[in-house]
Amino acid sequence: MSQTERASFGSKIGMVLATAGGAVGLGNVWRFPYMTGENGGAAFIIIYIGCVLLLGMPCMINEFIIGRHAASNTARAYTKLSHGTAWKWVGYLGVLTGFLITGYYAVVSGWCLEYVFASLANQLHGSPEYFQQFFSDFKANPWEPVIWTAVILLITHFVIIHGIRNGIEKASKIMMPILFILLLVIAVSSCLLPGAEKGISFLFKPDFSKVSSDVFLDALGQSFYSLSIAMGCICTYASYYTRQTNLVNTAGQICTIDTMVAILAGLMIFPAAFSVGVNPDSGPSLIFITLPNVFEKSFAGMPIVGFIISLAFYVLLSMAALTSLISLHEVSTAFFQEELHISRKTGATIVTIGCFVVGSLCSLSLGDWSVLSIGGKDLFDVFDFVTGQIFLPIGGFLTCLFIGWYVPKKLVKDEFTNWGTLRGRLFGVYYFLVRIICPLCILAIFLHQFGLI
Repeated sequence: MSQTERASFGSKIGMVLATAGGAVGLGNVWRFPYMTGENGGAAFIIIYIGCVLLLGMPCMINEFIIGRHAASNTARAYTKLSHGTAWKWVGYLGVLTGFLITGYYAVVSGWCLEYVFASLANQLHGSPEYFQQFFSDFKANPWEPVIWTAVILLITHFVIIHGIRNGIEKASKIMMPILFILLLVIAVSSCLLPGAEKGISFLFKPDFSKVSSDVFLDALGQSFYSLSIAMGCICTYASYYTRQTNLVNTAGQICTIDTMVAILAGLMIFPAAFSVGVNPDSGPSLIFITLPNVFEKSFAGMPIVGFIISLAFYVLLSMAALTSLISLHEVSTAFFQEELHISRKTGATIVTIGCFVVGSLCSLSLGDWSVLSIGGKDLFDVFDFVTGQIFLPIGGFLTCLFIGWYVPKKLVKDEFTNWGTLRGRLFGVYYFLVRIICPLCILAIFLHQFGLI
């Protein structure tokens, strides 16, 4: 399929919101604020922004170039640019990674929907022990999380089958503004609580005494994962970009949006937590155990306000999860549609069913189905580990080598400058980062997470 025949985004704002929606996800809410608070506040934010510029943007531009130039699904894009050599397997790795992440990410996304329902039913109130037990009972239930996994996948499926402009772009134009409005409303409400200034100080007061080599590596890793590098999403979405799209500006806009969401999430969480003396945790426990307790205590004298804030928060989470899930689903849908020469609806159906099977097994492994484990780890943790700590760094590392050392420099520069119509003053910096700095950074992240450096 040629560039002119291939579907494309209908507007610049739709393109940016869709791609940013793929990057913005639950990690912005449950990992970045905690890492910021524990690693020097504003000092960590400064380091993180530096890492986004050093690693995130160049790696994102790599995938933009590959996707737009080939105008194909991720696997075929690498195949085209590599002329069928062994480099094509980097593309297939991206598709596999995206598919597996879609499966287990749908489980957590389903949890968000359950909490929207629980908020509507006014079930999220009680002691800290109640919230702990509520989440444990729900997660261990053999069928309820599976049902919510199916629901979130069906919503995703509905968006995907309507195509790029009428499905993904239209949904992004609705969900991303709502996500930002909810973020701002909850963050402002949180900052107005008594004692909120302690949380704001915890988040933004620079403490350079906490900065170490580990903090730099953690910031590098967070920038890499937060921007959805090497999952196939960016490359796939870029295949729908027009030849007029300014890839550098687009990467900058998406990185800015992603970082703003992460910082706003911190303003949403820490002031409220500190106002009631609750120590914020990280990961799922923050979202599904700690924060319901925080909302309960923060608005104890205003139950209606507490109800609205709690509901808004879980709607926000569901939006963030859904935008990411849509981008992940599209990676595999585009692959099956183009490689099997089938309709978009059939390709999406294959992906939805496949991811539901993966998600169901991951969900059941968190309960009493201990048989669904490998090496003493449940399937959910196995997939999370394999994709997040092995596949993503390897994919990102190899993509840098592919663009920096294999793909002709002229082709890379032509895409970077839109065939000479843009000045491309930063091309030399970008090319140096991709060839030398980014591979070394990704290698450092990979070795650090295994305790080797």
